[in-house]
Amino acid sequence: MAFRRRNKSYPFFSQEFLIQNHADIVFSLVIFILIGLMFEVRYRFNHEIFQWHYGWRDWATILFYFFITIILHAVVQEYVLDKVNRRLHLSKSKNTKFNESGQLCVFHLVSSVWSLYILITEGYLFHPSSLWENYPHVHLRFQVKFFYLTQLAYWLHALPELYFQKVRKEEVPRQLQYICLYLLHISAAYLLNLSRVGLVLLCLQYLSEMGFHIARMFYFTDESHQKMFDVWAVCFVFTRMVTLTLMFLAVGFGLARAENQGLDWDLGNFNTVLIRMTVLLLVCLTQSWLLWKFIRFQLRRWREFRHEQASRKRVAAKQTPRPLKRDSLGQHENGVIKAENGASPRPKKIKAP
Repeated sequence: MAFRRRNKSYPFFSQEFLIQNHADIVFSLVIFILIGLMFEVRYRFNHEIFQWHYGWRDWATILFYFFITIILHAVVQEYVLDKVNRRLHLSKSKNTKFNESGQLCVFHLVSSVWSLYILITEGYLFHPSSLWENYPHVHLRFQVKFFYLTQLAYWLHALPELYFQKVRKEEVPRQLQYICLYLLHISAAYLLNLSRVGLVLLCLQYLSEMGFHIARMFYFTDESHQKMFDVWAVCFVFTRMVTLTLMFLAVGFGLARAENQGLDWDLGNFNTVLIRMTVLLLVCLTQSWLLWKFIRFQLRRWREFRHEQASRKRVAAKQTPRPLKRDSLGQHENGVIKAENGASPRPKKIKAP
């Protein structure tokens, strides 16, 4: 990536220079950090399973993987999506949306498989009661903590990518909405020690979003591919139902019956009525907003389908041949009047004067 050819060269530290070379600049910063990590630092460890909890030092890890995700974003864009775009010859607007769906499809695939693996290995998938039992879940296994930090790093990196990818101004508010929503929900699950419930919800959400972006990419390649959106619609409604059911079961009933009720910052316990109701309200509002957008999307698809069907009928009506005009005696053919059965009519006898 750092040695790819450039079509144009821009002045140093100009806007075009930063946009074109942002991945190489970040790659240099990552190399500098890795060189610093090569120095040996010794620790004494016991032969135990280490568990971790969050702290202010997490920002250093998030910043490092923030740079890594920028590099990976550029790699996927150049070596995968750009090659596909050259073959498809899409328009500029479709090309931008195709790249967005391609990037998110790769991320959702990796994150959904990763979260599903954690749910299986940690035993949360086959023991649903473990999602709220023994709360607060302050100490995390390394793979759980690492998953949350990389999730925060990815969605934080999506903010400067709006500038690097030259996203249109009318598209920026839409993308800022779901970026901020992901950051808010992931941060809340991580800081409120609801990491187990958050893993399940993120896995479901990423699977649903991956289906949408796959259907979107197929649609851009061939607009006749509409069936994928129908499959995604079923998965979307199922995801919303499971999400609401799980949140009311874990937060509304599970944590409400726990013994350790109260607010304790030192122990990381946030099991109070106010916090539980706030979390449920946040999730319900988000799911309602997603359902509203889903209904609007389906109505727009239905209108486009009806408009397309009406235009096809009008075109077919114009192309149908018109029938020949017939008079009361029969029909004209080569200037000769013929009857209905194809025989020529008898000539009238003219009376002699």
